[in-house]
Amino acid sequence: MSAQMQIDQIKLYLCDQFQLSQEQIGEMLPNFIITLATHMQNMERVLAEDDPMALGKVGHTMKGALLNLGLHDCAQLALRIEEKGKAGDRCTDYAGLVADLRNKINPLFS
Repeated sequence: MSAQMQIDQIKLYLCDQFQLSQEQIGEMLPNFIITLATHMQNMERVLAEDDPMALGKVGHTMKGALLNLGLHDCAQLALRIEEKGKAGDRCTDYAGLVADLRNKINPLFS
């Protein structure tokens, strides 16, 4: 999905779910994107530590941020990371899941 399509999807979601005006959304959206980028960087940092439990906690945080923006397909990836990580699963391809998530949300950061 293109960056503009994602932004439009987020704006529509924020308007529908939280009854925010376009002006409010315009003011808040840059901070939401910055927060999402910070969570993504944190997830990649924790991935390098090879600690599934810690990655599960970061996955939970990322899932919440994505759901707050209405990015449900991305939140499903974060949920998978959360559940597998919190279960201590060492067989899951966390690097692949994190890369998939990065690829899906990366257009937002351009």
